[in-house]
Amino acid sequence: MSKAMPWFSGAAAIVLADQLTKWVMLARFAPGERLELAGFFNLVLVFNKGAAFSFLAAAQGWQTPLLAAFALGAAVVVSVLIVRSPERRLLCAGLALILGGALGNLVDRLRFGHVVDFLDLHAAPAFNVADSAITIGAALLILDGFRRHEKRAGAPS
Repeated sequence: MSKAMPWFSGAAAIVLADQLTKWVMLARFAPGERLELAGFFNLVLVFNKGAAFSFLAAAQGWQTPLLAAFALGAAVVVSVLIVRSPERRLLCAGLALILGGALGNLVDRLRFGHVVDFLDLHAAPAFNVADSAITIGAALLILDGFRRHEKRAGAPS
């Protein structure tokens, strides 16, 4: 378990960064308020009751406990994977990012009944630090899968 602690500390840092940035946005912006930082990037305070890319956002409220339960279940599975393989650095880095992101958004769902989003790149719905961590974590898991597959493919038969 002690070998896994750095990965859990990383996940906690993601939760902290996510919640801190959301706290700043909630303190400084009104819902829907927009600040253009570049031609392709705005800060905008929006609330998302759904999942990724606003999936289920228009549902009548049943999605909040469902998505919270899914996040809790994912956190348990990810935590077990980290504890079982703490030496696999790329895998655990990806899992720690996913864990921190999932827990960061879970805090919002439990506190507010929705997720606070504020990063707007115009090409997709607004997102937040937790969403970014989940996306980067998923990319690391894919990269780890390719690397492990290549190692096995290169092994003598």
